Amino acid sequence: MSKPSLSVIIPVYRSAESLDELIAALGTVLPTVSSAYEVILVDDSSPDTSWQVIQRLAAAHQWVRGITLMRNYGQHSALLCGIRAARHDIIATMDDDLQHPPEELPKLLAKLAEGFDVVYGSPAHEQHGFLRDLASQITKLALQSSMGVNIARRVSAFRVFRTDLRRAFETYRSAYVNIDVLLTWGTTRFAAVTVRHDARKYGVSNYTLKKLITHAINMITGFSTLPLQIASLLGFAFAAFGLLVLVYVVGRAIIEGVVVQGFAFTASIIAIFSGVQLFALGIIGEYLSRVHFRTMDRPVYTVREEVSSPKTDSE
Repeated sequence: MSKPSLSVIIPVYRSAESLDELIAALGTVLPTVSSAYEVILVDDSSPDTSWQVIQRLAAAHQWVRGITLMRNYGQHSALLCGIRAARHDIIATMDDDLQHPPEELPKLLAKLAEGFDVVYGSPAHEQHGFLRDLASQITKLALQSSMGVNIARRVSAFRVFRTDLRRAFETYRSAYVNIDVLLTWGTTRFAAVTVRHDARKYGVSNYTLKKLITHAINMITGFSTLPLQIASLLGFAFAAFGLLVLVYVVGRAIIEGVVVQGFAFTASIIAIFSGVQLFALGIIGEYLSRVHFRTMDRPVYTVREEVSSPKTDSE
């Protein structure tokens, strides 16, 4: 069985310390699993010396390419940039912090060869803190709603997929990007394998609890109508509740000749209904804001500079 050609996409942010070790590990693994390969390091406007390290690595290795963006667009936008620049048949994506061991790539490629289009490396045990793990689970629940496939609970940034899938989202220009959702636009053949997940060696994660929750909200409102459906159900439920209250008040007045009194009761009903209305309006506003940003034609990313050796493919 012939080996596939492989493009490895790595978004880079505050990773100057780990890049040398990561490229060294990839340089050992890639020749064993691919016939031709490249590594594309996409610097998401990192404030440290990551771009200088990428320039040095690209000069030292013919199979390393570097791209730096004009500003910080986020991990998924950087991934999309690298995916569109890939030159080989299979794309692999992984983090820059050495938590995704390159030695696990053969497992993903072997599963892909069984006829799947996307294979995730699902960690046996994530090396994060409690709050980060909790936020990751919330994000995956949101992702499951957006993707509409069962594999969503096992997704990770360590994935391989067929490059042809990018045709499904080649014209995508929204400012809100999620690679996993975009992949569902091109296929339903997903799989996952369990892989090792190492502890982070350098620095701390750039994904805080707040960022992960914000990402989950953007993902749901950007790729799913679930919030609108929830707002509709809440509106229906509270309208039914209001009808029951009306029946109760009128019924007591007719049957017992008693009028329900109490300012607190009335104020509470008004507050509940007002709160639900504002909640529903807020959800509608989120969707309208996305339509507004879409009409602005704001770019997903803008490339500042690219670097590579004269010959970028492996020998």
